[in-house]
Amino acid sequence: MNQIKKIEKLLLLSILFSCFISLNSLAQIQRVEPPFWYAGMYNPELQILFYGKNIAENEVAVSNAVAIKTIQKTENPNYIFVTIDTKEIPAQEIVFSFSKNKKVVFTQKYALKKRKANSASRKSYDASDMIYLIMPDRFANGNPNNDSQKALAEKANRSNSSGRHGGDIEGIIQNLDYMKELGATALWPTPLCEDNDAQGSYHGYGQSDVYKIDPRYGTNEDYLKLSSELHQRDMKLIMDYVTNHWGAAHWMMNDLPTYDWMHQFPGYAQTNYRMTTQFDPNASQIDAKMCMDGWFVKSMPDLNQSNPLVLNYLTQNAIWWIEYADLDGFRVDTYSYNDKEGIAKWTKAITDEYPNFNIVGEVWMHDQAQMAYWQKDSKLAAIQNYNSYLPSVMDFTLMETMANVFNQNQPTWDKGLINVYDNFTNDFLYPNVNNILTFVENHDTQRFNEIYKKDFKKYKMAMTILATVRGIPQLYYGSEIGMAGNKNEGDGAIRLDFPGGWKGDTNNAFTKTGRTAEQQQFFDFTSQLFQWRKGNEAVHFGKMTHYIPENNVYVYFRYTDKKTVMVVINNALTSQTLKTRRFLENTKNFNFGKEVLTGKSIALKEDLSIEAQSVLIFKLE
Repeated sequence: MNQIKKIEKLLLLSILFSCFISLNSLAQIQRVEPPFWYAGMYNPELQILFYGKNIAENEVAVSNAVAIKTIQKTENPNYIFVTIDTKEIPAQEIVFSFSKNKKVVFTQKYALKKRKANSASRKSYDASDMIYLIMPDRFANGNPNNDSQKALAEKANRSNSSGRHGGDIEGIIQNLDYMKELGATALWPTPLCEDNDAQGSYHGYGQSDVYKIDPRYGTNEDYLKLSSELHQRDMKLIMDYVTNHWGAAHWMMNDLPTYDWMHQFPGYAQTNYRMTTQFDPNASQIDAKMCMDGWFVKSMPDLNQSNPLVLNYLTQNAIWWIEYADLDGFRVDTYSYNDKEGIAKWTKAITDEYPNFNIVGEVWMHDQAQMAYWQKDSKLAAIQNYNSYLPSVMDFTLMETMANVFNQNQPTWDKGLINVYDNFTNDFLYPNVNNILTFVENHDTQRFNEIYKKDFKKYKMAMTILATVRGIPQLYYGSEIGMAGNKNEGDGAIRLDFPGGWKGDTNNAFTKTGRTAEQQQFFDFTSQLFQWRKGNEAVHFGKMTHYIPENNVYVYFRYTDKKTVMVVINNALTSQTLKTRRFLENTKNFNFGKEVLTGKSIALKEDLSIEAQSVLIFKLE
């Protein structure tokens, strides 16, 4: 009997000790990042951040024959960075033990999960796609119950153009069929991770937790659902990733792991925004430093990618999201403001893990050579022994041209469609001209339909060019229904709520019956154009031959060995007649052209007439 009591007492002590360790762990460890990882990664080294009060006072060990490569403690005793080797370690749960004076004080379980089949070889977006860009807060409110959150500073206020309006992931999911009908094959939402800034947090670029979806948008599980719903429709999900900065409310800001986790001067200094200093051979060192290290704005602390701990943190966070949410690509914000060498390492690490993964960087410059410098394998950058490893850049010069050219109705030597022609004459500068993002507007620019006062003819010309030239076309939400808005009145004016996205909206542009006649006109053309584009290899990856515009009429061909498309844009205020023999080098093997928007056929040996400010797209037969 005494023996049984003794065993019971030992069991009770064991349980109490386990509870003590568990409770102590909860008290001691406040964060573990990444929260879990995956077995079988290309890079087997994993850096885990453990955060808790005076956690660095402990020694660390790990179970299951997992090798610890390094244990790094910083000047802040609340952090330990433990790097382990996961090579040939199968998916399992491992246990970290934290000891003091050779006694285990607490333990922490950590999961190495199984990867999805063929994860490393996932296909990404390319020139066969059309990307639909949305501001989630302004798109659709599928769940009004999450509009405001007690734990987050900014509450919903739809009357405030700079405030939270309540759009969320559920609203996006509810309208995926709308996007598919429009012809979109990929979705780019602006950042969805938590942004706890006191005001202006709706845009998401000042993130406060990069492992957590903002609760006002939904949960991490909701983001997974969005990814799954897109894939069920043969559509792709692109994450808007921010490497350059976080928000001032990021959880680390009040307790940095190291002083140089952020760029400090000490404290705040603003970037000079002069990105040319990153390759200018004549630039002063201080100017180059202030471009890279200065903060984008005061509320966005600038991350120091030259610190290996920071760089590993950002790299692993990006890879974690790809695995966790089954992502199809990235768009990287303010790419050319990052530490130049650091961002190249970040990009290469991701594309080493996923060789087919596409990443487009925001390189907002006004010269093709300067943008081409940042694309992977640029011969221009190679002069300086630099390679960004960035697969894709954004064609800002085309966007800027499109914002002016359709008001240049009287052609001169340097006015009119010659400017569009000239943009493509510099395509030789790009290492991969097909992998460039093309657009007429985005969430930071003036609205196209504001510039041209909803002139449908000018919209048709711009969209036709966007759909038929090289590159990956991106459409900004609302363009397809004629949405306008003047950026001069504030960013909120170019990020208006999509009509019909909120209960009680009198105009529901998500449905045919809810659209106005004007909205339907814009939508029908856009949908017809991009649905046709889906199946045309010639405009995806074909070569291009273009002809110098005459009388403000621009003619070009996209072609492969099997397919040829002829595009005619007339930006003149009068109808024009073209002598088709000028285009014989592209038309000599064809007799007829079938116009893809109307179905009408023309004989290619006869003169071709085109109405004022109109477009013709021919499939040659």
